[in-house]
Amino acid sequence: MLEIDTLDVFYDEVQALKAVSLRVDKGEIVTLIGPNGAGKTTTLKAISGLVKPTSGQIYFEGKSIGGLPPNKIVGLGVAHVPEGRRVFPQLTVEENLKIGAHLISESRKVRTTMSQVHELFPLLKERHNQRAHTLSGGEQQMLALGRAMMSQPRLLILDEPSLGLAPLVVLEVARSILQFGKMGIPILLVEQNAHLALALASRAYVMETGSITLSGSAADLRNNPDVLVSYLSGARENLNRRIQSDKGQSDPGGPNNHPDW
Repeated sequence: MLEIDTLDVFYDEVQALKAVSLRVDKGEIVTLIGPNGAGKTTTLKAISGLVKPTSGQIYFEGKSIGGLPPNKIVGLGVAHVPEGRRVFPQLTVEENLKIGAHLISESRKVRTTMSQVHELFPLLKERHNQRAHTLSGGEQQMLALGRAMMSQPRLLILDEPSLGLAPLVVLEVARSILQFGKMGIPILLVEQNAHLALALASRAYVMETGSITLSGSAADLRNNPDVLVSYLSGARENLNRRIQSDKGQSDPGGPNNHPDW
């Protein structure tokens, strides 16, 4: 689905990415964790065409997309929800959502997807005529996710979706990510909350100073001593139990059932 092969990115004389390689397969949620300034956001920007690689390759569904302009990459089905949400503040909720569907020509598909967004985020339906700048941070994050969903993405890349949100809102964001996964949408997730990221994902990569330093299953990385010390030693958020309760099921062997959120 998505494959990055020995990617280098420079900002002037500063090398931001050093031979980064990773992949996201169909139906996977893959996370990229690491400290601030490690190069995670640059990796996402390179995928979506916002920065140009210096060397290396990016393949999406077998096609090389490294260096293509962002509009071309969006047209291939790559949806990027950036850090900070970046909704259109003076437009209404409904107008923001419709912008996400600007490449979809069939009005029936737009209506169907709008209904799916409203089902996943009922608040967006309630506030469809409200201007985006009047929404709370959590509500704007839901709007940003809903706008991405409106594009009917073939790949969803998310940059810090839980940043600055209250715990209950983080729970809603986590549920939506799991729902996207259930819909078969592969996801590459950058998330500062390593507990959350490793609970949602099936596989994970650790990035430090522009390079991938560890990779493997999310379960393996949760038990890796270096990861435990560096990223999982803080307070834990026990969100998974509530998600499983809301789903009305338990999945003790699955990648999403981790009580150490």
